[in-house]
Amino acid sequence: MNDAFLVLEVYPDHIKLISKGQWTLKSVRKIEDELQKIPFDKKIIWDVSSVDEFDSAGVLLFIEKYELFQAKTEVEVIGYTSKQSQMYKLLKTERKHKEVIVHPKEGWVEDIGHKTVDFYYDIKEFLSFSGELFIALAQNLLSPRQIRLKETVYHIYHSGFTALMIVSLTAFLVGMVIAYQGSVQLAKFGADIFIVDTVGISMVRELGPMITAIVIAGRSGSSYTAEIGAMKITEEIAAMRTMGFDPYHFLVLPRIFALVIALPLLIFFSDLMGIFGGMVASQMQLGISFDQFVNRLYEVLEVKHYILGMIKGPVFAFLIAAVGCFRGFQVSENTESIGLHTTQSVVNSIFLVIAFDALFSVIYTELDL
Repeated sequence: MNDAFLVLEVYPDHIKLISKGQWTLKSVRKIEDELQKIPFDKKIIWDVSSVDEFDSAGVLLFIEKYELFQAKTEVEVIGYTSKQSQMYKLLKTERKHKEVIVHPKEGWVEDIGHKTVDFYYDIKEFLSFSGELFIALAQNLLSPRQIRLKETVYHIYHSGFTALMIVSLTAFLVGMVIAYQGSVQLAKFGADIFIVDTVGISMVRELGPMITAIVIAGRSGSSYTAEIGAMKITEEIAAMRTMGFDPYHFLVLPRIFALVIALPLLIFFSDLMGIFGGMVASQMQLGISFDQFVNRLYEVLEVKHYILGMIKGPVFAFLIAAVGCFRGFQVSENTESIGLHTTQSVVNSIFLVIAFDALFSVIYTELDL
C-alpha cells in the first residue's frame, strides 16, 4: 500500500489500519482506492493519529468508509484529535440534515387544504400588487409628466397594431359562423332578414369585445408575463429598485396605459370585421345583398349598442395587463417558472374577461339597456 496514506497491519484477532499523510481533496481518490482493498473478516482498529491534514473531503471519505466498515464488522477509531472530532460531528450532522425524507402520500383532503392555502396567498399577493399599482397610477394621473409616453407608444404598437390582423381574422370568422348557424334556424320561419339583427347586435354588444379581449389575453397578456419574468430572472428588476427606479412606473403602467388605449380600437375593428363576415355569409347562405344588409343594419343597430360594447374595452384591458404584469412579478429564479406563470396569466385573464362580461350583461339587463 501507499505509505503516504495507509498502513495495514494484520494480527490474529484484528486488523490495524493506520492513516497517514494528507487526507485532502487532492488525495481522496487515491485513498479511496486503497480503502476498497481492506478486508472485513476481523475487527478493525483505525488509527488516525498520524494524519497530517484533514479537510472536509477527507473527513467525508472517512465517514463514508467508517459507516461501511461498521456495517460489516466491529470498528474502533483511536488517535483522533479534538479538531478532527469537531469536523466529524459537523459534517455528520449536515449529512443527516440532507437525507431525503419520504413523506406519506397525501390524500384528497390534504390536497384541497394545500390548494386553499396557495389560493389564499395568491389573493393576498394580488391585493398587495393592486395596492401598489393604484398608488403608482394615482401619482401618474396627478402628475402627468411622469407618464412614460415613449414606452406607452411602443407597447401600443406591439400590443395593438401588430395584433390587428389576428383579431380581424378571428372576428371575421366568428361573424361568419354566427350568420351560418343563425340563418339555418331563421330560414325555417321565413325570417331571413333578422340575421342582420343577430349578427350586428351580438357582435357589437358581446362577441366583438369578448373575442378581442380573449385573443389579446393569449397574445399580449402572456408576453407581458414572459417579459417581466425574464427581467426578474436576470435581476434587472432588482437592479432597478437598487438604483431607485419604481418598476410600477417603468414596467407596469406603460403596459396598462397602452392596452387601455389599444383594446377599444381593436374592438372597433373587430366589430367591423365580424359584421363583414356576417354580410358575406348572409349573401352566400340566404342571398341577402350587401345593400340590404347595410340598410337593415341602419334600422336595428343603435348607437347605444356600440357604446355599451365599447365600455367593456378599458375594463378588459386593465384586467389583462394587470394580471399579466402580476404573474410576471411572481416568476421565481428559474426558467420553468416563466412557462408556469405565463400559463396562469392567460388562464386567469380569460376567466376574468368572461366573468366581467357576464357581470356587464347582468348590469345591462337590470338597467334595461
